Amino acid sequence: MHGVLAMIAQRIALGVATLFVISLLVFLAVDMLPGDPAEAILGQSATPASVAALRQELGLNKPLVVRYADWTVGLLRGDFGRSLANDRPISELIAPRLGATLSLAALAAAIALPLGVLLGILSTVHRDRALDRVASTASLLAISFPEFFTAYMLVACFSVGLGWLPAISLSSQGGFVETLKMLALPALTLSLAVIGYVLRMTRAAIMGVMASPYVEMARLKGVGPWGVVVRHALPNALSPIINVVIINLAYLVVGVVVIEVVFVYPGLGQLLVDSVAKRDIPVVQACCMLFAGTYIGLNLLADILALLANPRLRRPRQREARA
Repeated sequence: MHGVLAMIAQRIALGVATLFVISLLVFLAVDMLPGDPAEAILGQSATPASVAALRQELGLNKPLVVRYADWTVGLLRGDFGRSLANDRPISELIAPRLGATLSLAALAAAIALPLGVLLGILSTVHRDRALDRVASTASLLAISFPEFFTAYMLVACFSVGLGWLPAISLSSQGGFVETLKMLALPALTLSLAVIGYVLRMTRAAIMGVMASPYVEMARLKGVGPWGVVVRHALPNALSPIINVVIINLAYLVVGVVVIEVVFVYPGLGQLLVDSVAKRDIPVVQACCMLFAGTYIGLNLLADILALLANPRLRRPRQREARA
């Protein structure tokens, strides 16, 4: 037990260190963006004196190390700072956008993850048959197409061609049905790639244990294809399936930037793009750190769950510790 806790602590420490490195890269990358934030805020008609005064007020004339230290201390306190564009607290800007992004990711996950796992199981049960070939081909196409291409194809089909769904997913004040119609196309765009990836990984994980002795014994006892896959192979393939499901949850949260821009969806990704255009550095940094923290946290959760679900991942180190 102590060995497992030590391995989990090591992974958490690695995640924290990775987040620290990402914070440094984000800060340096945003600082290297062309143009002066003070000039962008005041406009081209600003005088040098007013630009210098604003830089003094915003602390932009401080050394890079000092500004990074102040920023990281604020992050540790939960203070993202204030927006340069409108002087509002960044937390007030992010909160509704984060809720919108999480709603979109939750809807896409509710569609993609169960459907991907189910299709992976069906593809395994009917392997080398028509269903398996069609599912494998369709999943490969879904993974291969860029997100923006899939989005525009769906818009051309369901919005321009059929007129069923709105092409722009602006915030809706209507009821439940209107909200679902607003979220339908961006959620479907996110879901297609995830379904393909989860399907292929589920099939590969189950097929990896199909040649095991206990599976052969179940076949010899007369267990049907469904029983062999669902009762015997699937429980022993859950570790990689859980891992890929959580990793795709991370993708659904942090991979929405392109989708939100295509559909003009008022989420965190759209806020990030708008803030880059406005040179609103604190908002850009806050959005990047939220995306990075979410991705690292969910990947860390996937790593820990895989460690707990698969004793083979921790057995070699336990033996080394005993030796």
